[in-house]
Amino acid sequence: MSTAIKTAIASYGMSGKVFHGPLLKVNPSFEVLAVLERSKELSKELFPDAKIVRNYDAILNDPDIELVIVNTPDKLHYEMAKAAIIAGKHIVVEKPVTLKSSEAEELAELAKEKGVVFSVFQNRRWDADFRTVEQVIKEAKFGRLVEFESHFDRYRTTITPDTWKEEGDEYSGVLYNLGSHMVDQAFVLFGWPKAVTAHLKIVRKNGVVADYYDIRLEYDEFAALLKCSYLVKDPGARYTIHGEYGTFYKYGIDAQEENLKAGHLPEGEDWGREEPELWGTLVYEEDGEDVEELIETIPGNYNIFYDNVFEAVRNKAELLVKPEEAVKVLQILEACLQSNREKRTIFL
Repeated sequence: MSTAIKTAIASYGMSGKVFHGPLLKVNPSFEVLAVLERSKELSKELFPDAKIVRNYDAILNDPDIELVIVNTPDKLHYEMAKAAIIAGKHIVVEKPVTLKSSEAEELAELAKEKGVVFSVFQNRRWDADFRTVEQVIKEAKFGRLVEFESHFDRYRTTITPDTWKEEGDEYSGVLYNLGSHMVDQAFVLFGWPKAVTAHLKIVRKNGVVADYYDIRLEYDEFAALLKCSYLVKDPGARYTIHGEYGTFYKYGIDAQEENLKAGHLPEGEDWGREEPELWGTLVYEEDGEDVEELIETIPGNYNIFYDNVFEAVRNKAELLVKPEEAVKVLQILEACLQSNREKRTIFL
């Protein structure tokens, strides 16, 4: 049996407390040795035996630590990830992996040179709704794909004070936050688009960074529409997929994040399951007759990500989230910024 990977978490804010901490806590393939907290000791609740360190060098200089989770504010990812790779550590970096695709490319090459595993925490590939959409598209009962539409809407009328996510330049805001997930999902489903058109806006009063986007990714025979707004009181369908012979609708959003925020650990056979009233509906034509199917939602499971990281580190397995994919996602996000700035379609 392979030994657990000795791990350090580089931050214990929202992502550390809600996502990485609980996922590592329930996974026996990882042992958290250290957590970086500048002044608090919140990680003691999940990891009473782990060291709390006050600076990043304490992690980099610890020879026992094999894996570093770089989950700090976005602008710090590049330098911290690079330092960890140079120190010979495997790394998992929060999305967006860096602010610029050139930085991500550099990290990917450096990780290859150093022989370390480098993955990006694109956990929403294992949302229940997205896993179900993957299956529906693969089965293609609706025939040739005509249009794919995905929404990640929220309702937040106020600006949260003193948070880096609500301030900064064009790399801040919702595009590099939720947009990183949605563009990654589109890339997983459809690959590299032919063209990108994007509109970014600030819709909340007193906002300073974009909290709305409307992205259109063009492919050979269809378009993928990705939309997000922070002022949607009553959300519509999460996914709408139109094919030549039918349509798939899926309402509701994966519940894992809310359950993790509520303090539930991601374990047990019911983890990630969705109530039947939120299952998707597929309506299509078959042999001249209309058919309506209720599509059972595949359970969400963020644990799959860290199971794969363990296999990659210990057994040289192929990564499910490759750094090269993260580079492509950033290039698409950069095209979105260019499209919005220049008010035109960017052909890739």
